[in-house]
Amino acid sequence: MKHLIVGLGNIGPEYEETRHNVGFMTVDAIAKEKGLEWSAERYAFKCEYKYKGRSIHMIKPTTFMNLSGKAVRHWMSVLKIQKSNVLVIVDDLAIPFGKLRMRAKGSSAGHNGLKNIEQLTGGQDYARLRFGIGDDFSKGKQIDFVLGEFSEDEKAGLPLLIDRSAKMIDGFCTAGIARTMSQYND
Repeated sequence: MKHLIVGLGNIGPEYEETRHNVGFMTVDAIAKEKGLEWSAERYAFKCEYKYKGRSIHMIKPTTFMNLSGKAVRHWMSVLKIQKSNVLVIVDDLAIPFGKLRMRAKGSSAGHNGLKNIEQLTGGQDYARLRFGIGDDFSKGKQIDFVLGEFSEDEKAGLPLLIDRSAKMIDGFCTAGIARTMSQYND
């Protein structure tokens, strides 16, 4: 069985440590822990590994956040992966920092990366792991907040949250989404 794990983010050193790149940070941490190398492929950096009999393909779209659907659609097609086996890791302003929520489907909630995935894959019926980044910004400063770096306190908590995200990804691929949601969702 194959799974496609999509870490959302923007390419380029100016975005590396930003809140909007927490999807990239998560898949990077998994790749590092497993000793994997990313290869530059069409529309994405890609790597893969085996876990409990599953083939897990991870991508970091190189299309920039707002065009992430192009990479997701391409790799679903090339790898012949059903939408039910796709999990997108995304930052979420509506969830406080420190909280993680997995959902089987749902709206984009204004997130342009998710909107593009919906448009190009034909709907909202794909799983997502929403990584809470909070909403501690002044009116009109949302873009600065999302494209800003985590605070020092948040940076201290990131490794544990990313580790928990990795466990949720393992659960999604092996135990299924319902069981993983009941075990891990805050």
